[in-house]
Amino acid sequence: MNSATQKLHELGQSLWLDNISRDLLADGTLSRYINEFSITGLTFNPTIFDHAISDGDSYNEAIIRLAAEKFSDEGLFFALALEDLTEAADLFRPIHVATDGVDGWVSLEVSPLLAGDTSSTIKAAAQLHERAQRDNFFIKIPGTSAGIPAIEESIAAGIPVNVTLLFSREHYLAAAEAYMSGLERRIAAGLAPDVTSVASLFVSRWDVAVVDRVQGVFQNRLGIAIAMRTYKAYCDLLASPRWLKLAAAGARPQRLLWASTGTEDPSSSDTLYIQALAAPNTINTIPEKTLLAFAHHGNVGNVLPPDEGYAEAVIAEFSREGIEIETLAADLQRHGIESFTTSWKNLLSCLAAKSAALAKADRV
Repeated sequence: MNSATQKLHELGQSLWLDNISRDLLADGTLSRYINEFSITGLTFNPTIFDHAISDGDSYNEAIIRLAAEKFSDEGLFFALALEDLTEAADLFRPIHVATDGVDGWVSLEVSPLLAGDTSSTIKAAAQLHERAQRDNFFIKIPGTSAGIPAIEESIAAGIPVNVTLLFSREHYLAAAEAYMSGLERRIAAGLAPDVTSVASLFVSRWDVAVVDRVQGVFQNRLGIAIAMRTYKAYCDLLASPRWLKLAAAGARPQRLLWASTGTEDPSSSDTLYIQALAAPNTINTIPEKTLLAFAHHGNVGNVLPPDEGYAEAVIAEFSREGIEIETLAADLQRHGIESFTTSWKNLLSCLAAKSAALAKADRV
């Protein structure tokens, strides 16, 4: 067991891998990461999935096999992804059982093409959850204005949700409100409120967004300050009367998840966000490259404090530099949807091209 990753595990932070591919499953790499690096879950990355399909042949047999089903390009993607993610979910199932459902999760997102369509998102989330047939399977729904009511409705229906594309304290609180409202609806209907959710706050994209607008001491500080501010709100919410009432009824905390934690600045430490965001009762979904770097030379130092004083001071400095935090948070979420949509379309185009090439080769 790696000492650096084990220290985070002992602190109470879960490490989830931000990657999935057939090769990771087939060659035993994911199993090794579970055993050696304390990896206890994973999230899906469409860009990496795109590269795995276009640059290798590990999906060729499955694409040929599934061709008989006459799937659309998106339908073929979900069929392939569900094969990988259900296998991964089974690998994590012992962890899921041992932690009484707290850990051991995998995540699959609804199509980002539905980001502005609440009713279609609700329908897609229910369909994907039904197809997965796994207790430890999150459906990712973006925490946008259209996504928030879909999150509440999905939680009320008993579907575990990973709320994605959150960029600020206010985004997180909106997701938490949707989660709690969904649980309260279940209680009012006489249903158990033990539906699990995580709320994913994207961190490093803040620093990428302002890199050309600030200099010197301001570099790579804003994302961590936003995370600290959000962590304070998270801790406060879990101590609130509303949440304590839900917890007494059997509800589980919606754990805060750090996303986008790979370092983009080559002049900074490649483990910057992992070390800065060490915090109990949280999750860090970590790119594979960053995981290996942290396992090699990472160090767990100070624990992230649930204190907004320092964070607010840093954010105020950025405001004085002309960075409008609320405006930038909205821009980042919008750009996130646009980026996911572009990746999604590229992935579907890649699948269409690969399917056509394999079909042609099969006819020769």
